[in-house]
Amino acid sequence: MAGRADGHRPTGAKAGETTDWAQELLDQLRPTGRDVRRIVAWLAAAVHGTVSLQDDSGALLAGTRVQVDEDLVRDIVTGRIASASWEGHGQHKRLVRVERPHPATAGVLAVSRQDPFDRRASEVVLHTAQVLELLLRANETTAAGHRLRRATSDLRLAILQLLMVEDTVSARRVAAGLWPGLLDTDTACVYVLEGDAGARDRLADECLDATQEQALVVRCPAVDQHVIVVAPEEPAARALRSLAARTPDTFLGGSVRQSLARTATAYGQAVSALAVARFRPEKSAVYAERTHPERLMDPAGLHHWSARVLRPLDTLPHHTRAELLATTRLGLEFTAVSAAKVLGVSRNTVRARMERVEGLLGTDFSDLTVRALAHLALNTQVGFSEPPAQNTGPEPVPARLADLLAGTAVRGWAHDLLGRLGADTRDLRRTLRTWIAAGGNAERAALTLGMHPQTVRDHVRSAEPVLEHHLLAAGSDLYEVVLAHVVVGELEAPVLDRANRGHPDSSVHG
Repeated sequence: MAGRADGHRPTGAKAGETTDWAQELLDQLRPTGRDVRRIVAWLAAAVHGTVSLQDDSGALLAGTRVQVDEDLVRDIVTGRIASASWEGHGQHKRLVRVERPHPATAGVLAVSRQDPFDRRASEVVLHTAQVLELLLRANETTAAGHRLRRATSDLRLAILQLLMVEDTVSARRVAAGLWPGLLDTDTACVYVLEGDAGARDRLADECLDATQEQALVVRCPAVDQHVIVVAPEEPAARALRSLAARTPDTFLGGSVRQSLARTATAYGQAVSALAVARFRPEKSAVYAERTHPERLMDPAGLHHWSARVLRPLDTLPHHTRAELLATTRLGLEFTAVSAAKVLGVSRNTVRARMERVEGLLGTDFSDLTVRALAHLALNTQVGFSEPPAQNTGPEPVPARLADLLAGTAVRGWAHDLLGRLGADTRDLRRTLRTWIAAGGNAERAALTLGMHPQTVRDHVRSAEPVLEHHLLAAGSDLYEVVLAHVVVGELEAPVLDRANRGHPDSSVHG
């Protein structure tokens, strides 16, 4: 900022001016005014001159470039002198050392004006340099805090991603450095809290406080409203339920207790429970609170069936198989983009892994009934730490899907679930069945039903609170409803792994 050019430049302080400039300088330290560029601009106006702040390399940090003697700058930066003044070419100049936080070296505050530096101007420059030092130190402390916070958050996410692909050894190794004992457990529950995206950082901090940092708290990389918590101990779970209950517009979904290697499964359960929590006055739900169809089937038969479905993957190395299964479970539960963010890989990697599983199983995941049965097979496998005990004797007859779905308990569940839709005069059941058959595509379903696509979406959305299942997003809730339609015969059961001659559902087995 240039000095005054009217020929009437002041040469001394006016009455009250000393306290005025001091108060103005203090005002620059208020929370709304802590800005280096703003303070340098204020100094230029206060001394009626031009001001610059540069670092040791000469890079301009704030203000307008002032031509200075490079030798003097070097002496100030190296600490040989603290300040310097001189006059030349009609300008009076002053250089002052400004300490910068380690590891940066000192900066230089340069002031140039047409008038000599009287006592007032000298004091303003000196005190401004001190204020700049304080502000730079505070900014660096704040920035360091932000960097530490970000690094810690990234580390928590990395641990979660390792758990998601069943690499518990590496997850424990990473966690041990900062949170000793956090993962010294064989089992844990996963919780997902949903709140306002803009307040998620505060919600995550409250989760850390509520659990006394005895849980793994992660800002979900896929959904901006979600915070994921892996809680080894029950007290943490109680604290999270209390937090959700007292926090407006916040919901909590929890999994059943799973081994750490089944974290991906537990995460899917927590998201499924979250859909139920949205319809409950207490704003929380646990996956075990609702009857699920796989619990109503013969355990040994279901395990045998799912093992045969997934047998083509058994030839793969253990790590590759675990990676493909974990990715496919998440890819079926969420979109490819969301699964990629959770796993820390690209969406193309997710799609490529799922396509490889499709190829090995000889099936097509674009069909919702196929996805539902693949989801059943995958989650059955991870649901058993050991295969269910079987009676000794001859090799049992391979379990067929039709037999598993024909049981009295599972048929009762399916008829009860879909029967809830009968009270609505809009025939939500017909709309839902057609929408599922159309692959969840409202436009295609609308052509079949002779209605507007938005009407189809409204019908599906209206079915959600009746069924207590979240349907418009892929996942466990939707697949259970799809399976119910298959059980009652309103949708045809697909054949998984058609090329596997040993599979009882295969059309080519001998």
